[in-house]
Amino acid sequence: MTIPSGLILDSFIRDWLLEDIGKGDRTTDGIFGLESPVGKAHWLLKEEGVIAGLPIAQRVFTLLDGQMKYENLIQEGEKIPIGTKIWEIEGKMSALLTGERLALNLVMHLSGIATMTRKYVEAIADYQTKLVDTRKTTPGLRILEKYASTVGGAINHRMGLDDAIMIKDNHMQAAGGIPEAIKLIRQSMPYPLSIEIETSCLEEVQIAIEQGADIIMLDNMTVENMTRAVNLIRKENSLIKIEASGNVTLANIEKIAGTGIDYISTSATITRSSWLDISMRFGQ
Repeated sequence: MTIPSGLILDSFIRDWLLEDIGKGDRTTDGIFGLESPVGKAHWLLKEEGVIAGLPIAQRVFTLLDGQMKYENLIQEGEKIPIGTKIWEIEGKMSALLTGERLALNLVMHLSGIATMTRKYVEAIADYQTKLVDTRKTTPGLRILEKYASTVGGAINHRMGLDDAIMIKDNHMQAAGGIPEAIKLIRQSMPYPLSIEIETSCLEEVQIAIEQGADIIMLDNMTVENMTRAVNLIRKENSLIKIEASGNVTLANIEKIAGTGIDYISTSATITRSSWLDISMRFGQ
């Protein structure tokens, strides 16, 4: 996933700036008034991690000062050691101070996601299996959190309910079963969407195969049952893609990848990530 479009990103940032600034930055405005001198600042990494979101932080400061200058000292997605100076910025002191917290919050949050994601990706680097994120994201921040996920090395799953079909257990129950759900959906699904079915046992896997599922998710299965399911699916239809999900951790992800599945999806890289500690300092 590339950096979100400016049309979308700028509208978000304006709302977030308004939330923070309100009627005005009382402290900064009280110091500088209407005229602000130009100053220089840099960002310092206070713990090791993967950096994500610097282009987004740049938009924060640019909306406050169109003449702001930037120098990236590292690459987006690069794993950086503690104590590294990652960014230099030059512009109106008032813009630097007013935008500091929003810009840092975004980059620390997104870098935390990228850092956690990289750990999961590295754990399965010796396998063909790809790591995939989920829709368990913060409302209003999904597009940024999924961007950070890709910076960390994962692949985006569906962005929303409108770009893929995934039949989950509650859909099956509401429709009356897997065959009934697929029949109803195929009556109206647009080309070229595919159908993914969530399964929790070998019996459901067999039904999903027979009903022509394009992707079969193995949900919360033991590694032993995953192995059986993968062998069954490969034997019946080698074109079906296989995804594993549910209770994926750094401790078990390699064993899951070892079953031969195509994808592992997890929300942990986003929901269990911690912010990466970064600070802004004035001067060189």
